Amino acid sequence: MERLGLEEAQRMVDEWIHKVGGKYFSELTNMALLTEETGELARVIARVYGDQIAKEGDLRKSLAEEMADVLWVLICLANQTGVDLTSAFMANIEKKYTRDRDRFAPLREDAAGE
Repeated sequence: MERLGLEEAQRMVDEWIHKVGGKYFSELTNMALLTEETGELARVIARVYGDQIAKEGDLRKSLAEEMADVLWVLICLANQTGVDLTSAFMANIEKKYTRDRDRFAPLREDAAGE
């Protein structure tokens, strides 16, 4: 399977929106949809990895499908607000390496001693 970067994913979503979807939903609508999709992802995680027991119909979609739905709406929001997710992600990684450089040292030490 071919690897896909964030830049290409943003381009593909934008292309689909303009060729098939017609136009983006408003930012507020997409935020509501992101919340909805995140809830659906949470339901699968709670049933598969948590203590809840799935009832019939709870797991119609897989964990991967729910994650992809969240990513789709997040990319829509990025596209319509002009956010370059590649640049934003790289800046976030740099921030985490700088800000949290020593924050998790106790956890690393615990893991090394196991």
